Amino acid sequence: MKTYQGTRGIDGLKVTVDGRPLAEHYEVKQFTKWGFEWTYEGASPQQLALAILYDHLGDRDRSIRLSEPFMKKVVADLDNDWTLSAADVDGALREIEGD
Repeated sequence: MKTYQGTRGIDGLKVTVDGRPLAEHYEVKQFTKWGFEWTYEGASPQQLALAILYDHLGDRDRSIRLSEPFMKKVVADLDNDWTLSAADVDGALREIEGD
């Protein structure tokens, strides 16, 4: 089961999946050229939402469609340092999609 982690430190932001850097996945959809962010709603947090969803789901269209609601429900409320399990992502998606 995958684990996503983000940290905010003196050297900037770091986002990983299972300890490896998480790609921005600009090839799927580019909301910003400034990389990832979290703790608020906006283009950079939506890029993070898309990257997590695409890595997790592997479905381009579904990841794009769900990136805004996932950003609002999950990414905007993350702490400076955070961890999301695959189960956390699935739970949020169930709530968003009403299943």
